[in-house]
Amino acid sequence: MNKLFTLVVLVVVTILWSCTGNTGTEKHQNRRNNITDVQERVQEIEIEDVMIGSSARLQLMDDYLVIQDFRSDDLLIHLFNRNNYACVTSAIPKGQGPGEITVMGYIGVNEKKREFYMSDHGKLKIFNYPLDSILNDPYYMPEEKKEIDNIQFPSEYQYINDTLSFARIIEPTGNVGHNEAAGKWNMQTGEVTKMNYSHPDVEKKRIAIAASLEHGIFVECYINRNLMTIMDLDGNLKYNIYGSNWNSRDPLRHYGDIIFRKDRIIVSYSGGNWNTEEYYPDKLLIFNLDGDYIKTLDIGYRIVDLIYDPQKDRLVFNFEDMIQFGYLALDDDLVD
Repeated sequence: MNKLFTLVVLVVVTILWSCTGNTGTEKHQNRRNNITDVQERVQEIEIEDVMIGSSARLQLMDDYLVIQDFRSDDLLIHLFNRNNYACVTSAIPKGQGPGEITVMGYIGVNEKKREFYMSDHGKLKIFNYPLDSILNDPYYMPEEKKEIDNIQFPSEYQYINDTLSFARIIEPTGNVGHNEAAGKWNMQTGEVTKMNYSHPDVEKKRIAIAASLEHGIFVECYINRNLMTIMDLDGNLKYNIYGSNWNSRDPLRHYGDIIFRKDRIIVSYSGGNWNTEEYYPDKLLIFNLDGDYIKTLDIGYRIVDLIYDPQKDRLVFNFEDMIQFGYLALDDDLVD
């Protein structure tokens, strides 16, 4: 009887370990099967006034939803009312001349000054656009904010102030290759300080990043590995969160965008083949701030980009699917 009891205990412990496998900073989660289907809760945002290409990126600023249209041959951004998504204006011409953007990159938002900074990877410059100026003049001539270093530069960044942004840094590794690193970027000086921790077993990094000043944490998710790392704001390791087969070299897309919503980390996730339409994330994984898995929201649409609107407590999406734009209203029951 004692032997039977011991055997049962060992089996239970083994099962629990396979599901979580938590030891200090290392957390293994091989089963993430608490799934809620929310496709019918996704509300379409119907945009009829302008045509926008599929590879669009989203930003929120002041009273506006800003959509970057990377495939546009004319005006590159479109501003919509944040409340009802009515089109307000389009702005910033594409081109190589003065006041035009050659190769549009990321937009960093300075809410305090009501201005944003657009990278032009063709001219290797970042330009400053006051919001009121482009609302009054779609062809506003911007001032140069910063030159871009083509050896080590931020492809995306979370702007805090002119001396601090949390950034995904691009580092060329030859004529065509590159690697990515998480770090802090000083826009004034151009200085880059890499995070103190980088997972030692991942050589080729493809990452998404997000920082929460409120909670004092920095999250790095791997696009090419089933791995999420949680650090403090100096990049000291708190937790490595491993999904199933995290070290596989199969051509799979894993994580996408990272959102903080109250005390939750929400990340888009695919798990599909990199070379097919399954590449796009179509679900959201929800974790607490320590990286413990809570649940999965099955969105049911292929996600290109998403942002969180704290004013409305909703996620706003750009899809590559039957609908192009949509939103999902959140509540505490949905994310718990």
